[in-house]
Amino acid sequence: MRIGEIAALVGVTSRAVRHYHHIGLLPEPARRANGYRAYTVRDAVLLARIRRLTEIGLSLDEVRDVLADDAGRELVEVLGELDADLARQEREIRERRRVLAALLEAPLTSEGPLSPGLTALLEGAPATGSPAAAKDREHLVLLDAAGGGAGAEVYAALRPLAEDPGVLELYGRLDELAGAGADDPRIAPLAADLADAVPDDVLAVIPQGEPAATGVGRALLDDYPPAQREVVRQVMETLAERVRGRTS
Repeated sequence: MRIGEIAALVGVTSRAVRHYHHIGLLPEPARRANGYRAYTVRDAVLLARIRRLTEIGLSLDEVRDVLADDAGRELVEVLGELDADLARQEREIRERRRVLAALLEAPLTSEGPLSPGLTALLEGAPATGSPAAAKDREHLVLLDAAGGGAGAEVYAALRPLAEDPGVLELYGRLDELAGAGADDPRIAPLAADLADAVPDDVLAVIPQGEPAATGVGRALLDDYPPAQREVVRQVMETLAERVRGRTS
């Protein structure tokens, strides 16, 4: 193969191939009598390996280290690894297309597009003018869009809770604490009632095993005014205790 042919085969430019030669990342192949480089299948495999490693974010120095570790491996082993990598990419693309198709079929809203699981969850929730309920909805939409760990199993487990009319009374009590301080005596009873309302099925599918106010969770917690924040913090603490009790 000539340089243009190997570049086209692997999906890079001829300029990139020359650059890899220049920095010693891709060894120069033997040249024919006419002076043209003659690339082999092994050169193509190595070039494909470089392209894949750079695509996942490795620097060229890091790529060099990885390739040094690969030195001496049998060609069939390297080809098998590349084939497995392609198969993984194909599965990921199929999954992304499946999710995209479901999103395109779902009704688009000002919040969307939402995942099918969250769409079903929100559609089943009773209508309410509660500001606290609206904030919960905003947080779910944010986590859904950011890929914060919630998925179809979590949304399915939350549906009985979301559809329970009794939850509206709890939201009403939470709304009443909007202007209260973090030492309000209504906080502890409300936190206990809210935690009791969460089914065990929800805790069983929460990503990472237990609810915790870390990272994004802390930012969402800080979105509440003092009394409401203390309620949510106590609820999360109680739920974490329940999870630990189930797994110990």
